[in-house]
Amino acid sequence: MSRFVRRIPEGDDRERLMCPDCGHVAYENPKVVVGSVVAEGDTVLLCRRAIEPRSGYWTIPAGYMELGETVEEGARREAWEEARARIAIEGVLAVYSIARIGQVQVIFRARLEEPGFEPGPESLEVRRFAWAEIPWEEIAFPSVRWALQAWREGVPGVVATNPPEDARGTRALPAGR
Repeated sequence: MSRFVRRIPEGDDRERLMCPDCGHVAYENPKVVVGSVVAEGDTVLLCRRAIEPRSGYWTIPAGYMELGETVEEGARREAWEEARARIAIEGVLAVYSIARIGQVQVIFRARLEEPGFEPGPESLEVRRFAWAEIPWEEIAFPSVRWALQAWREGVPGVVATNPPEDARGTRALPAGR
């Protein structure tokens, strides 16, 4: 078996991983993350992460899509895996481009479809927070902040995107946060 090398394929404009023997191109493309801001009244459901990256920090239920599922199915699966919550999706809240780590994030507005939730295997703790109670200093990722803000300020039917100050999703959270 051959090792792959980085080359610019004929007719292309950027380096790709290629097999030097047969010319096969192994495309590297962004990963799709799906999740939801699960709201009940004026509260949102957050999960304290039990896994890296950012273990111990709070996030919305979200994660990578699996092959064979729709974005909505993926968001519902992630809510179940992380918060043992059955959710009803109400529409797209936001689409974020996180260029520095090769992600596209599709975040939904959702509500609990059935009462109850508890930590799943990827969460240490799960709870609902009123806006003033959200532990902002312990939020795991910039896009979680963006999504919560979009939920707070959003208009149903209007899809939020990256904030102008981070249009390409290249700013990481400050160290130690």
